[in-house]
Amino acid sequence: MPPAVTPPTRPAVPAPRLPGLPGASSARTPRDPFFDNAKYLAIVLVALGHAWEPLTHTSRAALALYLTVYAFHMPAFILISGYFSRGFDLSPAKVKRLVTGVVVPYLIFEVAYTWFQHLAEDAPPEPITLLNPWYLNWFLAALFVWRLTTPIWQNLRRAVPVSFTIAILAALSPEVGNDLDLQRVLQFLPFFVIGLHLEPRHFQLVQRRWLRIAAVPVFATAIAVAYWAAPRMNSSWFYHNDSVQELAAPLWAAPVMQLAMFGCAAVLIVCFLAWVPRRTVWFTALGAGTLYGFLLHGFLIKLSRWWEWYDAYAWIRGPVGGVVVTVLAAGMMTALCTPPVRRVFRFAVEPRMDWAFRERP
Repeated sequence: MPPAVTPPTRPAVPAPRLPGLPGASSARTPRDPFFDNAKYLAIVLVALGHAWEPLTHTSRAALALYLTVYAFHMPAFILISGYFSRGFDLSPAKVKRLVTGVVVPYLIFEVAYTWFQHLAEDAPPEPITLLNPWYLNWFLAALFVWRLTTPIWQNLRRAVPVSFTIAILAALSPEVGNDLDLQRVLQFLPFFVIGLHLEPRHFQLVQRRWLRIAAVPVFATAIAVAYWAAPRMNSSWFYHNDSVQELAAPLWAAPVMQLAMFGCAAVLIVCFLAWVPRRTVWFTALGAGTLYGFLLHGFLIKLSRWWEWYDAYAWIRGPVGGVVVTVLAAGMMTALCTPPVRRVFRFAVEPRMDWAFRERP
């Protein structure tokens, strides 16, 4: 009779490695295609949002799509980042990964973005300051803060309510300032903390057929509401980088809008994840390169503004132009996540740097 095997008390957690986050896949813990698919689709939505922004000035439909995407795409990416941060501690290996995957890329891209603007606009370079993240670097600054505070959120008894309280207080405090884009770091904090407390079974709940079907009318309703709200609402609420005073809103709007925005994001994230394929598909492998796509696409997005690509032809701001911009943005992000691009820019996004750390037995 074979020996009895005690079943595990909780499902095994797959460990696909997010660029910029610790943890690596191995033979015992293969990458889960669901999360790679989710990361790729979320990062494509980031590119679409940035590419659509110039179209929103002349198209109400484009603005509605833009607001819908901005309601959940970064919250979804942050939530998944929090989920894969659950194993973070201050051990030497994790600290090394935090430095090489977050701090060093932040320094490199802070310099690269600044000099790229200097060369592209033929203007004097802006002063490089480590406390003022340039454009997309805000996410690396946020990731650094969130990761360092992970042990606190994992041991705090009411971590999620506390994170919401901090987010609301930040929205009430213009004194928070722009150092490390701290206003945005604190307002997005609840999504990271919730991700820290999720388990595999929570993601399995969204993979139900009825939920995939229900997601269709939910997204249709969200777009319709966004279309109605487009001329009536300040889109800056979706960026989470201003206090209510800076948005010329009353103080009571801070808790109301924070909770309302969270509710919208939560519903849309669930619907988005319900559509994410669980099996390996053609873009699954690209999920490992999302941080490359995120950081590198900023150069092309900024170049399109500085060189006024959207004003080159009138048709670009019409329906046909919207379709072309969408296809080009998705193709651009897909290309930037591919293995060849990752090999070329690995020195900047995922440097090895073994020479900079002490050897541990």
